[in-house]
Amino acid sequence: MRIKVWGILIALAVIFQADAVMGLEKASEDRKREDRDPLASRDQRKQMFWVDSVFRSQSFEDRLGQLFMVAAYSNKDKHHTDEIAKLIQEQHLGGLIFFQGGPVRQANLTNYYQSISKVPLFIAMDAEWGINMRLDSVITFPKAMTLGALHQEELIYEMGKEMARQFKELGMHINFAPVVDVNSNPNNPVIGYRAFGEEKRLVAKKSVAYMKGLQDHGVIANAKHFPGHGDTESDSHYTLPVIKHSENRIKDIDLYPYRELIDQDLMSVMVAHLHIPSLDSERNKATTLSKYVVSDLLKTQMNFNGLVFTDALNMKGVSGFYKPGEVDVMALLAGNDVLVYSQDVPKAKTMILQAIEEGKITKEEVDDRVRKILKAKYWAGLHENKRINTTNLLDRINSPATELLVEKLYAASITVVSNKDNFLPLKHLDLKSFASLTIGGDGTILQEKLNKYAKFTHLNIPKGADASILAATETKLAEANTVVVGIMGVTNNPNRNFGINDSDINFIKKLSQEKNVITVLFGNAYAAKNIAGMPQTILAFENNDFTQRVVPEIIFGGRDAFGMLSVSVSEDLRIGSGGYLEGLGRLSYSLPESQGFDRNKLADIDKVMETAIAKKAFPGGVVLVAKNGQVVFEKAYGHYDYAKSRKVTTETVYDLASITKVLATTQAVMFLASRKLIDMDKPIGQYVPELRNTNKGNLILKDILAHEAGLVAFIPHYVKTLEAGSWKSEYYREKPEAGFTLPVSNDMYARNSLRDSIWHWTVKSDLRKLEAGRRKHSYVYSDLTMYLMQELVEKVTNQPLDEFVGQNFYEPLGLHTMTFNPALKYPKDWIAPTEDDVAFRKRTIQGYVHDPGAAMYGGVAGHAGLFGKANDLAVMMQLMLNGGVYGDVGLLDMETIKDFTKRQSSQSRRGWGWDKPEPERGKGGSAGVLAPKSTFGHTGFTGTCVWADPENDLIYVFLSNRVHPDANNNILLRDGVRTQIHDIIYQALRKA
Repeated sequence: MRIKVWGILIALAVIFQADAVMGLEKASEDRKREDRDPLASRDQRKQMFWVDSVFRSQSFEDRLGQLFMVAAYSNKDKHHTDEIAKLIQEQHLGGLIFFQGGPVRQANLTNYYQSISKVPLFIAMDAEWGINMRLDSVITFPKAMTLGALHQEELIYEMGKEMARQFKELGMHINFAPVVDVNSNPNNPVIGYRAFGEEKRLVAKKSVAYMKGLQDHGVIANAKHFPGHGDTESDSHYTLPVIKHSENRIKDIDLYPYRELIDQDLMSVMVAHLHIPSLDSERNKATTLSKYVVSDLLKTQMNFNGLVFTDALNMKGVSGFYKPGEVDVMALLAGNDVLVYSQDVPKAKTMILQAIEEGKITKEEVDDRVRKILKAKYWAGLHENKRINTTNLLDRINSPATELLVEKLYAASITVVSNKDNFLPLKHLDLKSFASLTIGGDGTILQEKLNKYAKFTHLNIPKGADASILAATETKLAEANTVVVGIMGVTNNPNRNFGINDSDINFIKKLSQEKNVITVLFGNAYAAKNIAGMPQTILAFENNDFTQRVVPEIIFGGRDAFGMLSVSVSEDLRIGSGGYLEGLGRLSYSLPESQGFDRNKLADIDKVMETAIAKKAFPGGVVLVAKNGQVVFEKAYGHYDYAKSRKVTTETVYDLASITKVLATTQAVMFLASRKLIDMDKPIGQYVPELRNTNKGNLILKDILAHEAGLVAFIPHYVKTLEAGSWKSEYYREKPEAGFTLPVSNDMYARNSLRDSIWHWTVKSDLRKLEAGRRKHSYVYSDLTMYLMQELVEKVTNQPLDEFVGQNFYEPLGLHTMTFNPALKYPKDWIAPTEDDVAFRKRTIQGYVHDPGAAMYGGVAGHAGLFGKANDLAVMMQLMLNGGVYGDVGLLDMETIKDFTKRQSSQSRRGWGWDKPEPERGKGGSAGVLAPKSTFGHTGFTGTCVWADPENDLIYVFLSNRVHPDANNNILLRDGVRTQIHDIIYQALRKA
C-alpha cells in the first residue's frame, strides 16, 4: 500500500511514447490536410444544395450579416431583447453568443430569435467548463487545469460528449473551447487554471479528447487562443499583451496543440488579441488583425480549413486602438471568417462594403467565407432548425449521468503531491486522534465526510486570522495528533498570491512540526508554491461539493488517487508530481448510478418513509444502501419525536436493539472461532465453568447460536425488581452512591450486584421441554442465547464485551458512534429517544438501552445495548462482505464468516447468530422477498435492520425509533416497511 510517485522524467516519457504512437498512426493514414474539409457533412451533396439555396436567397449586403456574432443575455430586460431582435431582422446576423442568464430563459429567447431570423442562427457559448460558466442552475464541469491532472483522456472525451448533449438541449452549436494554450507562465493572469498544463504534448492530448467529445456528437469545438496566450503577464481583456518569443519557439511550443487538433479535424479556431513582434512587427498590431498570423500562418502554413473566429472585438486588446467598424474590417482583411462581439454591426457592414469598393477585399472572398459559415451551419444541423423543447429542460440538462461523470472527473484529478513515509492513506485509526482545520471557507461537506471515517474535532478560522485566534486554535488542537487542514478561499490572481496569507501558511507549518498535518489545497494549483515542502499535501484544484466529498475518501483509502500535476509550481512540486496512491478498500461514497441503480426507483424509498412517518409508524429514521464498497444512498427522514423537536440526520445515533446480537456478541464469537480459541461443536460448559453442573452446561455452542438449544424465549427479569409497579429500593437509586453505580437510565442507578443476580436467574432458568420423539430441541428465538454467549466471550477474553469489541472492532475501524451507553460519552441530542417507559424506568429513554434486561446489565448485554449510526453498521457489514478485512485491519477469516452466515438447520432460516431470508421461494421473512438466500443480517425491536448480500456485494441499513413513545406501536412490522424498502433496492438495481 504505497504511493508510486511518477516524476517529471517518467511523466514525460509516457507522453513522448504516446506521442510516438500517435505519430505512427498519422503516418499510416497518409492523408494530406489540404484534401480534407472538417466542415463537410456526410452527405455533401445535400449540404451544398442547402448552402446554395440559402446563399442565393439573400442579397450580398444581407449575406454580410452571416459574418457577425453578437452577445446575447437571458438575464437582461426587454430593451436588450428588442435590440438583438432588431439586429437579427435588419442586419441578418449570422449568430449569437449567449452569456449570463438561465437555461429556460435562454431556450425561450433562442426559440424567439430563431423564429424571426431568415437564416438559422448559429448559437454559441464560451463554456470552457460547461454551460454553468454562463448559466445558473446547471452543474459545472472541472476547469482545464483540474483535467490536466487526469491520466484518463477518455473521461475528458466523455465530458466533451456530455457538454455536446447539453448544448443540443439548449439549441446551441458552437462551444468556444477547448483552451489549448500551453501555460508556461505561472503569473499568467488570464489563462492559468483555464489551461490544461505547461507541456505541449499533454495539452494536445487533453485538447484532442475534449474536441472530439464535442465534435463527434454534433457540436463545433473551437481551439483558442491562437497562436498561444500561455506566456503572458497581462490580460487581453484590458490591454494588448506582448509576447517576445521567437517564431521558431512559438511554432515548436504554442502551435503544437493546434497542429494535433487540426490533424484530427478541428472545426474552428479563435485568434487571440496578442502582439507578437516575431510574427508581425507592426506597432500595436494584434494577432487578430494580422494577415500573416491568420491567413499565412494558420490557414496556409498549417492548412487549416475550418472556421476562424476573432476573439471578442470589444476587448481592449483591439478596441483600445481601433474604432468599432474599423476593427471589424481589419479582422476580415486579416482572414478571419467570423467577427465576434462586434460593437456596431451596421457600421461594420458599411465599412466592409467600402473596403470592397476600394479593392482591399473582393466580393468573392467574402462570399467564400459566407459559404463556409453556411456549410458549418448545415453540419451543426441548422438546416433542420428544430425548436427547443423547454419541458423539464433543467432536469434533462442536469441528468444523473452528468453528475456521475463530474464526480468521476474530480475524483480522478485529486493529486497527492507529497506523502512522507507513505503516511497516506491513513492506517491504524485506533492509534490516532483527529481534528480538521478549515481556513477561509465553508468546509461543512469536508467535515461531514471526514466524520464517516473517524471521530473528528472540527475547527474553522478565517483567512489571515489574528494572533489571538491562532493561539486559541492551537490550544483546541492540542489533543489531536493528526490534523487535516483545508485551505479554501483560494483565488486565481497570481498578483495577490492567489489569496493566500503568509500568516496562515506559517501557522500550518508550525502545526506540522508538532503533529501529522495533511494539507489540502482547494484551489488553483499554482497557489501550492506556498505549501511546498509540507510532508502530506493534496491538491484538489477546486473547491466544491465534489472535491470536498472525495478528498476524505482518498485520505482514508476509500478511493485510489491518480492525479499528476500538469504544471510546475515550485522546485519541490514539478510537473509529474503525484501519481498512483492505492486505497485501502474502506467505504467510499458515490451516486446511485455509479453502481447501476436507478435513482428514480430508489426515490420510492422516500415515499415509503414519508408514508410511514405520516402513519406514525416511527417519528424518523435513516436508510443506507451500499454496493461494491460504495455508499450510494444515505438519507435521513423525519424527526426524533412527533413534537418535531429535532430533525434526524444521517449522523443520528440509534439504539440498535437486537442488532447487538450480530454486530457485537456474534462478531466476538466469530473472532474467537477464527483464531481456534473456541470450537462450535463443543459444549458451553467447557468455556464457562459455572455452567458445567447446570442444565446449560452441555448445550452445544452451534445449537445455542442457532436458537435450538432449548432456551426459553425471554425472561422479564425487571419484574423481580419492582413492587406494586415501583422500584424496590434494594435494587435502584436516583443518584449514584456506594454500591449503586450501574447506569440504567438517566437519574437511575442499579445495585452493582444486579448483573450477577440476573446471570444467576438466567442460569437457574428452566429449559424448554424436549418434545416427544425428538432428540433435539426445536427452534425458538431466544434472548438468553446472547446472555450465555456474552459470558463465554468475557471468560475466554478475560475482558468485558464492550471493551473487547471496542478495542478489536469499533476503534480500529473508526466507528466512534458504535458503542454501548452513549449517553455517558456523547451529547444527548446526538441520540434518538426510544420509549416513554411507564412500566419500568418511569421516564423517556434517550441514550440508554431500551431493553429492560440489558439496562439492568448496566447497558452492556449480549442481546442489546449497542448504539450506532447507519454508516457504522455499513462498515461492519462491509467487513463481513470483504471476508473479515477492512482497510488495514484483518479481524475474521472468510471460512468462519461463511460458516456463521449460512443456513445452519432445516428447522429455521437462521445461521449462527445471524438471521437470513426464508428458504422458500417468494418468502423473505424479515428480509425482502427479492433478497438472495445467501443474504444475512438481523432486525432490532426498536425498529432497525441490517442486511448484507454477498452475491451482489450489497448492504442495506434501516434505523428508526418505532418504539417512541410507545413500544406497542406495531405499524412498522404490520406494514412491512423494512421489507418494502429492501425490495425497492433490488428493483432499482434490476431496472438500471
